[in-house]
Amino acid sequence: MNSSRHARKLNRAEVVDQRFIEFVQALALKSPAKPEDASLGAIDLLQLFESQLVSRQIDLMARVKRQENKVFYTIGSSGHEGNAMLGRLTRDTDPAFLHYRSGAFVSERYRKLKDRSAPDAFIHDTCLSFAAAAADPASGGRHKVWGNKPLWILPQTSTIASHLPKAVGTALAIVHGQRIRHQPPVPDDSIVICSFGDASLNHASAQSALNTAAWTRHQQLPLPILFVCEDNGMGISVPTPSGWVAQSMAHRHGLEYVAVNGLDVQQGWGSVQKAVDHCRKARRPVFLHMKTTRLMGHAGTDFEIEYRAADELEQAECLDPLLVTAQHVVARGLLTPEQILQRYEQLRAQCLGTADDADQQPRLTDLTDIMRPLAPHSPEPVAAEAMRTIDAEHRYQHFGGEHRLPEQDPSKHMAIQINRALQDLMLKYPAALAFGEDVARKGGVYTVTKGLFKQFGNARVFNTLLDETSILGLAQGYGAMGYLPIPEIQYLAYFHNACDQIRGEACSLQYFSNGQFQNPMVMRIAGLGYQKGFGGHFHNDNSIAALRDIPGLVIGCPSRGDDAAMMLRTLAAMARVDGRVCAMIEPIALYMTKDLYDKDDGQWSFAYPSPDQFLEFGQPRIYNPEAEQFLIITFGNGVPMALQALKLAQAQQPELDARILDLRWLKPLNLDAVAEHAAQCKRVLVLDEGRPDGGISEAVMTGLVERGLADRPIQRITGQDCYIPLGDAAQLMLPDVEAVKDAILQA
Repeated sequence: MNSSRHARKLNRAEVVDQRFIEFVQALALKSPAKPEDASLGAIDLLQLFESQLVSRQIDLMARVKRQENKVFYTIGSSGHEGNAMLGRLTRDTDPAFLHYRSGAFVSERYRKLKDRSAPDAFIHDTCLSFAAAAADPASGGRHKVWGNKPLWILPQTSTIASHLPKAVGTALAIVHGQRIRHQPPVPDDSIVICSFGDASLNHASAQSALNTAAWTRHQQLPLPILFVCEDNGMGISVPTPSGWVAQSMAHRHGLEYVAVNGLDVQQGWGSVQKAVDHCRKARRPVFLHMKTTRLMGHAGTDFEIEYRAADELEQAECLDPLLVTAQHVVARGLLTPEQILQRYEQLRAQCLGTADDADQQPRLTDLTDIMRPLAPHSPEPVAAEAMRTIDAEHRYQHFGGEHRLPEQDPSKHMAIQINRALQDLMLKYPAALAFGEDVARKGGVYTVTKGLFKQFGNARVFNTLLDETSILGLAQGYGAMGYLPIPEIQYLAYFHNACDQIRGEACSLQYFSNGQFQNPMVMRIAGLGYQKGFGGHFHNDNSIAALRDIPGLVIGCPSRGDDAAMMLRTLAAMARVDGRVCAMIEPIALYMTKDLYDKDDGQWSFAYPSPDQFLEFGQPRIYNPEAEQFLIITFGNGVPMALQALKLAQAQQPELDARILDLRWLKPLNLDAVAEHAAQCKRVLVLDEGRPDGGISEAVMTGLVERGLADRPIQRITGQDCYIPLGDAAQLMLPDVEAVKDAILQA
């Protein structure tokens, strides 16, 4: 091929395409080569080659049809077609979390479909996905993702390795089933495949996952995961330093390192086979370092010639794996150059024609249809599941007899009631797991999980390493494998370190898989303010804005022990029935609170609700429902504060009265219920212990105004827009009883 006439050409897709055609044409002029090593069988080689060709034509189609506004995605797999080897050597029951350059892998795995023919099925489905057609079997037209339920390819939109932690969790969940007699939805000898780029290796989430894998292996625990780093030497426009991946990973403790040439399937086949077999048989994490090249730029809008020298582009394009595979096929006499080019053009026409057909398919146009898989809610089945109880004798045995059931006990504070509710959930759900930092023998920082380790054993209650990203990655993997994970995040501030595991990964799975995959969980987060003697901004954190901004997440926040127990039951039922990702924020300052007004009055201790009681999702708790002068809308620590402030105000003006609404559910907010009570009162106060921006109060006040209730005085009391310091200064950052009392007296 005449390189000089293509050196400065902007459309590198045309260059790559023409280079392949000219290279294959030139093969016809060469004398027959000597027979090659046939360790890679003829059928394997031919089918791998076809998967590579199909993937390439999909990429070329996307560049053409994007210009016609018929497809909406141009990040391609060109140069990474060596991953077809992984698609062939792994099983369709091996869960796969894939890099976005995985077209050849997916094309090859499609051969394992029993009721559809590859590559026709792959081309058909992929074109629907590129066109954002509602019939797209992966996401239903919501995104271009590699995904397929029968083939265990779990869709995700990860571009920065944020899928690695949940891949580790899935691998751990597969082997964990034997410990508690739980059968995951895949065979016991399955492995997990997780691919990513060399630039993504540097991301914190990747390092978190690799560290967790090594940490697990260091403890001699099985972990059948195959990390596949597809190294093309580029992170968009930033080169990866030569040798960086190998030097970083080749001697990483706890990981088996295997290097493979992904540019040459015949040369790489044995190494990939070795890596897959070792991972499956030894049940150990393997790091497969696959050499690739990047062709056609990062995406269709990326003009590489602007940041890469022309000769560098030429060198990369000469490494095209299709050139190498074509040469092997011809050398072994499996196809002639003419036959290769004929098939190449047949696939081009098929991809272009199928893309045109996909463009004619309906797209999502209705808001309800678009949002349908995001946050499913089945009120009646959820209620039935929440009320469902286990055999009474089983509970008697666990708690030590009928007379020792927790509902027979005197009223207790929140920490004890959450502990009891967790025991009931662990009894009710044999596949429920409680885990996090310090949750086992120590019983948590605040003893909330005290005794669970002894009662249920280390297979169901266990400590993790100190890494919230890994904790929530484990939760996703366990959820996808049919468990009910109950991860604990020790402090609300620590959640922020790992927020994207919930926002970008967990809560997006049902949405971007069109409801086909789920990773349910009940996440417990200790948080909010008002701690005394143990503060500072990491332990006194009143910021819940990051949680409330996550689409599809359910957030509950109890203010008292009985509500906490019943809320846990509701959240568990929502996770089991609808696959929901749920969070319960537990106010640390109320864990041990027993009294409300006076020392030893015991008025903030409550009886344990019987196991058939639960909280109706979204419904607030109302105190003084007959009051009409004043409505105080609050949650968490604000509830006892409002009650205390009301009593002090009534001591000065006995005729005053106030209705107090405990929201209990912070996402989604039941603003209709809030408005209903506000309409019955003359004044409204929103008491939000969070900050003025991004807190609950903004949403509540907006909801009231939108519902026509701006005709009455509405005010709010919030925390300050500042971090919470240590010691007594912390109290100046937060609402207090005096401020609420003064607001009531102003009525």
